[in-house]
Amino acid sequence: MRPSPAQLRGGFHSERHTRRASAVTRQAYTGKMSGFGHYTRTADELEREIVKRGIAIGIDWDDASRMRELAHRALTCTPACMMKLLRSPVRQDKLTGELFALSELMLQNMRQSAEIGFETHGGPAWKAFGRALNEEYDAGARPPVASA
Repeated sequence: MRPSPAQLRGGFHSERHTRRASAVTRQAYTGKMSGFGHYTRTADELEREIVKRGIAIGIDWDDASRMRELAHRALTCTPACMMKLLRSPVRQDKLTGELFALSELMLQNMRQSAEIGFETHGGPAWKAFGRALNEEYDAGARPPVASA
């Protein structure tokens, strides 16, 4: 692709780049810049992977009771339970384990972005599963504590 005469005269920074750069500069001055985290992009990528697993498992994101049941299983799954699911030859179990691992990444992304004052929001599947995870956590769902 050949550069336009305007690009040759003024460099390769388009008006869009200039507007974006000035917006980023304004964010830096107001203290709302997210540092090195790409929380929105990560949320979009996680959402896409969560939806893929959900479709393969047959999840109805609008079924609140099913979402709560899945969230409870995710929160009470120990590392051994997670490895068992991920290594299972049964496709459904493996996908469920992947969904649980993605939910941990989802919660970690939300927690890290909240620490710097940036709220991360995903799409409908993210919100449905996130809501169920929060409700189950508030209801006391936790992985069993390993005894020493």
